[in-house]
Amino acid sequence: MEVRPLRDWLVALRAGRSQSKVAKEIGIAQSTYASIETGYRTPSVETAKKIADVLGFPWTRFFETDEEPDNKTPPAGPGA
Repeated sequence: MEVRPLRDWLVALRAGRSQSKVAKEIGIAQSTYASIETGYRTPSVETAKKIADVLGFPWTRFFETDEEPDNKTPPAGPGA
């Protein structure tokens, strides 16, 4: 299973509130919220919308990739 890195942006948006407080506002367990924040879980669309509503960001951010293609390495061509 691939583990995604910590969602630093989510921690920042929490703005000092505890995971427990945010999880309670959303209506999920603190352990579930922690797993989402640390990247072990990706929330369902419904949960993503709830988190986004509480913390004030577009819910689709959970499903965007932060990885940029590596433009330094040319693609392998014939004879590579």
